[in-house]
Amino acid sequence: MNHMKYTITGATGHLGQQIVAAMTQLVAPSELNLGVHTPSKAAAYQAQGMTVSAIDYHDVQTLIPVLDASDVFIYVPSKSHDSYSRVMEFENVVAAAQTAKVKHLLVMGFIADQVNNPFALSAFYGYVPRRLAGSGLPYTIIRNALYADPLVPYLPELIERHNVIYPMGDQALSFISQQDSAAAFAKVATTPALLEDGRIYTLTQSRAYTMPELAAVLSEVSQQAIGYQPISNQAFSDLYNQGNEGPMLASMYAGGALGLLDTVSADFETIMGRPAQTLPAYLKAHYSA
Repeated sequence: MNHMKYTITGATGHLGQQIVAAMTQLVAPSELNLGVHTPSKAAAYQAQGMTVSAIDYHDVQTLIPVLDASDVFIYVPSKSHDSYSRVMEFENVVAAAQTAKVKHLLVMGFIADQVNNPFALSAFYGYVPRRLAGSGLPYTIIRNALYADPLVPYLPELIERHNVIYPMGDQALSFISQQDSAAAFAKVATTPALLEDGRIYTLTQSRAYTMPELAAVLSEVSQQAIGYQPISNQAFSDLYNQGNEGPMLASMYAGGALGLLDTVSADFETIMGRPAQTLPAYLKAHYSA
């Protein structure tokens, strides 16, 4: 067996941690090379025999040695609330990957990437595939649906409100759990037949949910009556503006209200050979009153 180098950025973030965990099921720790902003947060990974390096997305020179001769580079974007910051970061990532002779990029995308989507980050998610197509780098993109995970800590608030309040009109949302997403990332990264140049996968559960349907699932899981009473986009933005992310979140649901967040795909099953965990099953496994 020849030794592979799998580089993962954002390895201490929510999805990044899950991807590292999924990768350890498939490859030796010595093949994992983690780029992180705060190495102290990754001490446990280093103790397991993984390579941990500090990276700064704003400094291409810090990225090049970390990416050097990577067989597969899994890029999870860092969390900023506007497309321009993310595009600037991505330009540095592409420049570093080209210089570092990365053999294949595996990049996280999101279903809200349509040209008519008002979501504040849709410009970034739309830019990524076009930029990669012209980069000369072999690449594969995995687009996620909305994460199911935040619904678990959000449930107590919804129980208190007795309602789902997303400004979604009569449109539906599509979900995937971070654990399922990470499993698919790891499988694609380590399976040459799936790591196809130019391929774009979309990870979703087997159905989307309108807001009354979502409310019914949440009611069943929590054993509490939860209905659907949407509030306005502006009210939603004001309500959830911790860390100034209100307008970004509201813009996402504005896209959802146009029917742009209801994508359903069989790609997860293509990759994993099984359907994604359903939303009720995920919530029941993770929510306890």
